[in-house]
Amino acid sequence: MKKVLQRIQLTLVIFFTLSTYCAAQQCRFELSNGKESATYFEAIQWYKNLDKASASVLVKEMGMSDAGYPLHLVLVSNDGKFDPVQWHKQNKAVILISNGIHPGEPDGIDASMMLVRDIVNNKIKLPGNVALAFIPVYNIGGCLNRNSYSRANQNGPNEYGFRGNAQNLDLNRDFTKCDSKEAKSFAQIFHLLDPDILIDNHVSDGADYQHTMTLLTTQYDKLSADFGGWLRERFEPQLYKGMAEKKWDMVPYVNFEETDFNKGMQMFYDPPRYSSGYAALFQTIGFVPETHMLKPFRDRVLSTYALMQTMIEKTAANATDLIKQRNKAKAETIKEKTWPLSWSVDTAVFTNITFKGYEQAVKPSEATGLQRMYYDHNNPYAKQLKFFNSFKPANFITTPKAYVIPQGWHAVIDILKLNNVLLKQFANDTMIEVEAYHIDDYRSSPRPYEKHHKNSAVKASVIKQQIKFLKGDYFIPMNQRANRYIVEMLEPTGDDSFFAWNFFDAVLQQKEGYSDYRWEDLAAEVLKNNPALKQKLEEKKAADAKFAANSSAQLDFIYKNSPYYEPGHNRYPVYRLIQ
Repeated sequence: MKKVLQRIQLTLVIFFTLSTYCAAQQCRFELSNGKESATYFEAIQWYKNLDKASASVLVKEMGMSDAGYPLHLVLVSNDGKFDPVQWHKQNKAVILISNGIHPGEPDGIDASMMLVRDIVNNKIKLPGNVALAFIPVYNIGGCLNRNSYSRANQNGPNEYGFRGNAQNLDLNRDFTKCDSKEAKSFAQIFHLLDPDILIDNHVSDGADYQHTMTLLTTQYDKLSADFGGWLRERFEPQLYKGMAEKKWDMVPYVNFEETDFNKGMQMFYDPPRYSSGYAALFQTIGFVPETHMLKPFRDRVLSTYALMQTMIEKTAANATDLIKQRNKAKAETIKEKTWPLSWSVDTAVFTNITFKGYEQAVKPSEATGLQRMYYDHNNPYAKQLKFFNSFKPANFITTPKAYVIPQGWHAVIDILKLNNVLLKQFANDTMIEVEAYHIDDYRSSPRPYEKHHKNSAVKASVIKQQIKFLKGDYFIPMNQRANRYIVEMLEPTGDDSFFAWNFFDAVLQQKEGYSDYRWEDLAAEVLKNNPALKQKLEEKKAADAKFAANSSAQLDFIYKNSPYYEPGHNRYPVYRLIQ
């Protein structure tokens, strides 16, 4: 018995010694005086040590990455409970923080490591009405691809990761198309947590200015009117004030229309391919902190730490209102009758911000010998700028009763399921009258963009048709929380719709055809049996001399207006049920 007690005492001593060590240890960033960033393996081990040291931290594996390593999710809650469903029932505001989507921009990786450690050792207090979740490193493949040169515009750290993942994909363009395993895993994490706020830590490129931290916020207009207004008028100003009190003079993400800053600055338009645009589809406020690339790495990390600390403080202070506003927005989403798919900056609406920049000047280039522009740090300025932060909606879509999609389009169906979309399958073959889109025109990018040749400038006409759907085809009722996501992804004219990302390009290719000599006889028979079509042909010949002289064009016209022409060519394979 005595030996058993001694072993227990020794175990407790080892445990508490380990706990004290884990809570007090310094990370690579601190040990290098702000010049180095943690490796992927160091970051993961850091959180595992904190998990062992504290009952308020839990590390889980959540899905796979293209690099062959699992994504990790770090949950932090002051009551030691880690069930997100219960968090929401307890009226905790849930913040999800993602780091290293661009591993060459590692500020959030190191800042988050220190923040969780400081919560564990009570240097930072985590309020009881806030729960945190961290993705320590999102782009694992890029983080493992360490170098010192790919971020030519950036001031440190000594080594960092690469923008592309293990497929050389930019994961901040992959949230809707889900070409990567990371994006699929992220969707699972996102819907497990159902976060009230998403923070996706970045470092900027672009102009030179005095500010260390800039902030990109979810486009207010994409949230409900009340929720977006609350974010714009109530919550976001508190973040700016909180950062100023911590001596970090933050401004909105610097997104200038031109290099002439006097023309003002526009709020960044974030379609659903980006993290903040994706989050908005599910009534989650998205923030993308963008530290300034030319500021020392140490300052960038510390400002990222300060912003996350401020976000926790202001979320705690506003948790009741945040949850209330978001729940109201969720309910409105289920009942909303129309959705805009296009947006443009409203130049009549703006606010004034104080921007601290540097005057531009010109001098001879030491590289080319020609004149070059530079920002003169000897001539700093602070001036009031117009900040255009309102967008006008367009391309309104009426919410159908349901969408119907044949089961053969499994790649789309799988992504819908990943995003908690409720789908029902027909139990039997079923004939239904639906609205079908015909793709009348589109432009396809001549150059690849993130593994795709995106379709844009899409024009579609609507026809009502009786279509036979097969047992197992999918019916998507439009009375669910995912309504906005469903519309954005399934309407062909959406910026980041599945059609825009080439998921349905197969319908744009005609599969059957004819030989002219054989079709000649059949075409004559078609015209004989269809006087209206013959009249239509004659009218077109009379109006178009080139057409009248082109036998192949006339045969094609007859074919495409006959029963022989395949009905699925250019017919968009997602159908709208109106009644």
